[in-house]
Amino acid sequence: MGSKIRRCIMTDMFEQEAEELKQKEAPLATRMRPATFSDFVGQKHLIGPGRVLRKAIETGKIPSVILWGPPGSGKTTLAYIIADATESHFSPVSAVSAGVADLRRIIDEANERRQTLHQQTILFIDEIHRFNKAQQDAVLPFVEDGTITLIGATTENPSFEVIAPLLSRCQVLTLNPLTDDEIRLITMRALKDTIRGLGTFNIEIEPDSDALSHLITMSNNDARVALNALEMAALATPPDTNGKRRISLATIEDAVQHRALRYDKGGEQHYDTISALHKSLRGSDPDASLYWLARMLEAGEDPLYIARRLVRFASEDIGMADPQALVIAMAAQQAVHFIGMPEGNLALAQAAVYLATAPKSNSLYQAYSKVQEEIKQSPAESIPLHLRNPVTPLMKETGYGQGYKYAHDYPEHFVEQQNLPDSLQGKHYYAPSDQGYEKTIIARLKAWWHDFGKPPEAKGGRED
Repeated sequence: MGSKIRRCIMTDMFEQEAEELKQKEAPLATRMRPATFSDFVGQKHLIGPGRVLRKAIETGKIPSVILWGPPGSGKTTLAYIIADATESHFSPVSAVSAGVADLRRIIDEANERRQTLHQQTILFIDEIHRFNKAQQDAVLPFVEDGTITLIGATTENPSFEVIAPLLSRCQVLTLNPLTDDEIRLITMRALKDTIRGLGTFNIEIEPDSDALSHLITMSNNDARVALNALEMAALATPPDTNGKRRISLATIEDAVQHRALRYDKGGEQHYDTISALHKSLRGSDPDASLYWLARMLEAGEDPLYIARRLVRFASEDIGMADPQALVIAMAAQQAVHFIGMPEGNLALAQAAVYLATAPKSNSLYQAYSKVQEEIKQSPAESIPLHLRNPVTPLMKETGYGQGYKYAHDYPEHFVEQQNLPDSLQGKHYYAPSDQGYEKTIIARLKAWWHDFGKPPEAKGGRED
């Protein structure tokens, strides 16, 4: 037993030394990571005095939790603080690089540590949404029996990304985006801290240049982005004759040229943003449509995916109210495929504005849905004989094609006849709206079909 204790202690010592060395060379955001709740900024609804999580941590009995929140909101920091406050061993892994073998090693060490040192192990899995089912299954029994306490961090909705058995054994805690004031407090602390921060750099941010406000705005409430951009600006600013580094707005703009967009092409943001685009198009709002389109493109979304969604929208929400909408959407898809990006972004923008400002109708979508349901209910309806093609003499003898009326032989190239199966005579699936081109379609159908628009019981000339 003594050798096991020594092995656990030596392992922990080596890990601590490696962590301390890594900390010295880490980016500013990592160096400034708070170690206590008193230094932690934000998330008062979770860790404020008297809150349930705070009470659980203070008693040393922390349940397994999933921390769900946007980037830079403090998920990793909170996990470190929880481990320290509960005097637990902290074993962090990244779901991007860790495999099942890594998890088994950590679990074996956790089991040995619990038996020999009576110390709990917190397994922290960053980006747990990237773990596949097998990897999540690997930790499930050890969460259940208490070998490890799991803290998972994710930017994605856990109900989509974490398997149900594991999710049911964890509490999901939602972290809010940091406010502008909270980002300001974090950056000012970093500027003044002489041990971990930039206090020894003798930095002064030009007071009237809006440099700090610009940094906060462009960070998109992500503390990590704000701190690392601040460090880059500090390193890029040489000291003046008095040894002071004066960071200007231009320097900050250069350090954060692109705003950090919260977007995961395979996650909830992906589906939420395309939903916002679709609903803005349906709502005939060209401004919002352009905004959501640009949000997706600037975040790196596949432009052909967006083009496919525009094509679908053209048929689903516009349809025959403006048949040109499908042509425009397809042209945008072809343009993106032909010229690529970023030149293709205007083709998508043109299509989005056209679709947003086109008359709307979902009659085509509803009609096809009705037909789909009809086919499910009666999939084997026979084709009327007069609609069948008599390609052989035997078929002709059995009545194939008999009584068929060739429309071009009649005035206006139309003749009323049965085209549906016998059991479906008189049924109508397509009901055009009064929008756009469908007004013309209504007039045309009324002129052709004497029972168009009448309820089934009022129809004449057709029998069910």
